[in-house]
Order: sequence, then C-alpha cells, then structure tokens
Amino acid sequence: MPLIDAARALASQLIVLHHLAFYGPMSDAVAPLAPSLFEWFEQHARIAVQVFLVCGGFMAARSLAPAGVPTTASPAGLLLKRYTRLALPLLAALVIAIALSALARAVNPHEAIPDAPRPGQVLAHALLLQDVLEIDALSAGVWYVAIDFQLFALTLGLFVLARRFSFPQRPGAVRRVRRLAVGLVAALGLASLFGFNRAPGWDAWGLYFFGAYALGACAWWFGHPGAPRRWLAATALAGLAALAVDHRARIAVALAAALGLALSRRSGLLAHLPRTPLAGWLGGISYSVFLVHFPVCVAIGALVWRAFPGDPLANALGLLTAWAASVAGGALFHRHVELRLTGSGRAACGSCGPAPADP
Repeated sequence: MPLIDAARALASQLIVLHHLAFYGPMSDAVAPLAPSLFEWFEQHARIAVQVFLVCGGFMAARSLAPAGVPTTASPAGLLLKRYTRLALPLLAALVIAIALSALARAVNPHEAIPDAPRPGQVLAHALLLQDVLEIDALSAGVWYVAIDFQLFALTLGLFVLARRFSFPQRPGAVRRVRRLAVGLVAALGLASLFGFNRAPGWDAWGLYFFGAYALGACAWWFGHPGAPRRWLAATALAGLAALAVDHRARIAVALAAALGLALSRRSGLLAHLPRTPLAGWLGGISYSVFLVHFPVCVAIGALVWRAFPGDPLANALGLLTAWAASVAGGALFHRHVELRLTGSGRAACGSCGPAPADP
C-alpha cells in the first residue's frame, strides 16, 4: 500500500525535524535565522505521530480482523511476537543511544543529553514500563514503543472478549462476533476521544491514544467498498463531535488521516496509487530512523557546538548533517540490526509507524 508508505515517510521525517528544532544546542544558534519555521517544527511537527497511530489501527484491523471477525487463534503468541518485534530493535538502539550520549556528555554537556543509565532504568525500558513507572527515558520518544504495544494488546484483548462472549454455539455467531468486535473497538475509541484523551494524566497509557488507533481501525472496516456509507459517516460525526467538545489539533489530524485512508480504500486509490521508490524506502526504514535518530542528532550537535559554539552557519550545516545522518543511520540499522533481530524481510513495526508525539 504505497499510500501507507508515503504517510509513514512524511511523518517520520517531520518527527526528526521536530527533535532537531526542539533540542539544542544547534537549534539555539540557528532558530533566530528562521524563527517562524523553527517554531512550527517545534510546536506542530510532533502532531505527525497521529498519522502513525491511525496507520497502526488501520493495519492492526487489517491483520487481526480483516472482515471485522477476529482471526486470532493464539493471542498470547501474537502478543509475544509483537513484543519481540518491537523490543529487540529498541534494546539494540538503546545500546547505541547510551554510547552516543556518553560521547556527547564528554564533548559538550547539555540538558538535552540523557544521563548515564541505571540498571533499573534499563530494565524498565526492556519491559516497556519506563513511563508508567515515571522513569526518565534513555532516548527521546521511546515511550511510543510502549504505547504501540499497549494499543496492540488492548485491541487483541477486545477481540478475545468478542469471541468469548458471542455464543459461538448458536446460529449467526459470525455476525455476532463481527458486531461485538467492531463495537468494542469503537466504544473504547469513543471513551478515549471523549474522556481519556482529554486528561493528560493518562498519557503514559494506551487508553489516552486509543481514539486515534480506533479511528484507523474503523477506516479499514468502513472503508471497504461494500461497507454501508452510514458507518463511515458515523465515524466522521463521532470525530467532529469530539472536536466540538474539546478541540485538539492532534484529534483533527487523526480524523483527517483516518477519513483519507477510508476514502482511498473505498475508491481503490489505496491499492492502485503508483509506488514512489523514495517514499517506499523512507516508509520501510521509518521505525529504525525513529529508534536511532535522537542519539545521532545529540552526538553531532555536541561535536558541532564544541567546534563552532554559537556560529549560525556552521550549526545550520550541522542540523542538515544530523538530519542526513539520521536517515543514513536508520537505513543501516534497519538492514543490519532490525531485520536480523526480527528475522523478517519487513520492518519490525510492519503494522504501525512508531514516532514520538511529545518531546
């Protein structure tokens, strides 16, 4: 699906640019040259994470319940596989982050550079619990991996409930399973949009983000050419109602992304859009870019600032170098680490596109 690749490619690059603009020291020297541009990257580019959340729900519905009926025979096995595909590349990337952060601290200490890790801190990251336990992250945005895992687990749990409580021994069980599975995802999505997502205290939990994820899942189900249009209209109205109650730019972006995917699927554009090699490549390596870009940027920033402190031109070149090095480092990590650790020809996050929403 080239459209998914293009969405991931664009969103992942916006996240890299967000972190380059938000975290110093290079941006401190360069921002005065283009204050509006840097302010936009700092304040708004991070909302691109909503595209990843929607794509994640879209692909989860496609793989776990393509027709609305869950096909999951071994939930525990799927959950373990999901954890392995997410966590193993993350742990490898954290080794790189720890090493590059140590280099950056030695060259030019800065508040944006993570401190040396503690054993409990590493364990919390390995278990994807660092934010739940309120433990400092070892790299920017690693919380999203935990959120992605929680969202997948929540969706899988809802599907298990749908199969268990649909009375499979009675006639019409398939229809009941479908209605219950889709209904549970939609109901929890509404609870998130109108409740959890409006309470910042929930932002370490998947429930805070489930609204966008559910919009993506509904985009897959209701974007089917044979699906009644009223269900897609109901999805749009639910999103608009959530915005009317509490306007959030992140929800507006998620709704737009979900409706775009649904309409592209219904029209056939999703499957027939011409594939762009660059977008396909950047989309394929997006998880690896996400994992390694921050330590790469931190290390290059420390070296450039040490050599050219406060020099706008030199630091502007440093920002461009960090951006290019993030993409190159992500490509190398994807080829030599991610694919080998996951034993797959696909990206480790094949049904999602992890990227950080907040600094």
